[in-house]
Parts: sequence; C-alpha cells; structure tokens
Amino acid sequence: MPKKVELEGGGRAPKGHFVVYVGNEMKRFVVPTSYLKNPIFQKLLDKAAEEFGFDNQNGIVLPCDESTFNRVTAFLAKHATPSISLALISFCVCKCN
Repeated sequence: MPKKVELEGGGRAPKGHFVVYVGNEMKRFVVPTSYLKNPIFQKLLDKAAEEFGFDNQNGIVLPCDESTFNRVTAFLAKHATPSISLALISFCVCKCN
C-alpha cells in the first residue's frame, strides 16, 4: 500500500519517493514512486510537461491547486479501479487547467 503523501521541508525524498510542487505557493509534497504507474498521475505529469516543459529548474511542478492535488492523491491511496481512474482523469484535466 502506498504511503500517504507527505509535506516535507526540504532535502532529498526518501527511497521510493519523489518530490512535486503544487499550487501558487509551490508547496512541496513527497509522493511514492508507485504513483508513476497510475494513469491519473501520468495525466498530471503530461499537463505539467505541456505547461512548464522539461527544462523547468524548479523541479516537478504540477499545474493544479493544492486542494485538487490532495483529493487526487487521497483517491490514489485507496487503489482506484481503472474505470474510476478514467473518470477522475477527465475531472483533473478540467480542474487543473
């Protein structure tokens, strides 16, 4: 089961995790690498690449607000089924733009 998404002050992410920045405040979140396999999270990363490109010096910045990101990661932590994941992808695309 993936660990809960955590806010952390700085430094390196623990093994098996990576850092993303979210919202206008650029809040730092540490998320499990298992999220990289999920189509919902992949869609967020695709939107980040479209909006910020791959040359971003600020790390991985996701183009959504903090509350949307918290809802998405809470959903992912509950092992979403593929059909429900597709519905949430549509929501994220609309909400994160």
